[in-house]
Amino acid sequence: MTLSVFLELIEIKAKTASVIPFLLGMCFSTYYYHQVNWLLAFVFFIAMFLFNMVVDMFDNYCDYYHADSKSYQEKTNIIGRENISPKLVLALIIAFSLVSALLGLWLVKEAGLPVLYMGIFCFAIGYLYSFGPHPISSLPLGELASGFTMGFMIALLSVYLNSYQVFEWNWATIGQIFLVALADELWISNLMLTNNLCDAQEDEDNHRTTIIHFIGKKVGLIALSVKNILAFIIIWLLPFLGLAPKTVWLTVIIVPFVYKQNKIIIHKQVKTQTFITGVKTLLVGSATYLITYFLGILF
Repeated sequence: MTLSVFLELIEIKAKTASVIPFLLGMCFSTYYYHQVNWLLAFVFFIAMFLFNMVVDMFDNYCDYYHADSKSYQEKTNIIGRENISPKLVLALIIAFSLVSALLGLWLVKEAGLPVLYMGIFCFAIGYLYSFGPHPISSLPLGELASGFTMGFMIALLSVYLNSYQVFEWNWATIGQIFLVALADELWISNLMLTNNLCDAQEDEDNHRTTIIHFIGKKVGLIALSVKNILAFIIIWLLPFLGLAPKTVWLTVIIVPFVYKQNKIIIHKQVKTQTFITGVKTLLVGSATYLITYFLGILF
């Protein structure tokens, strides 16, 4: 397997969805709690990134074996298209899962049982996303599961591991972190929604009842647009709530870019041509939000 094929297998283009919530959690811990635990943060990053690769490999692995369409299996799915050994993919899934779990157990030893509970939840969602008779990815829960788990849970874990010495578990704290992570949650869920919009017919052929199956493309496109707007509204409100520096208001500079990407996907929903709009919106939106947040901490 070449490096370029491996990077496609783990869907490296979508790794923004896990890396930026992690970094945002570190920023919030620094800004709000004035705490950073570099070693725990580093170990968590490795464990998180490995398991994120597992989820994407497992998704491709399950799609390969469960596809009803021979054309999809041989020409679309990367395992069949690139003639990758399924046994090799499974071996990588098992190896990466074990290393991630062991690193997670070390974090539990260092920071306490909350890490275990949150880790079990994330592992369960990660595997159930692609596994079982009704995987999450083929249900109308895909957008919610991906946005909540990657956008919020990764940020929550990051905040907790960096500030567990002073962290207090209560609804107010959880609500604050949820709001800080909400823009990323919306953009991550929109990535999944963009994928489902582009794969609508293919999903129907493979008996996947995603949210588009129930609400149709028109409503799906409206939901995508509304969530993009809500992301900017939430970011704009955060400084008033004392949860982010005023520099995050600078994210308004990317509104024209997000509007352009939104307009492209509304005009055409073709995987090879317009799925990239979801990737670009997530990358530019979440990265700009993170950078402007970090600038506020620096200055």
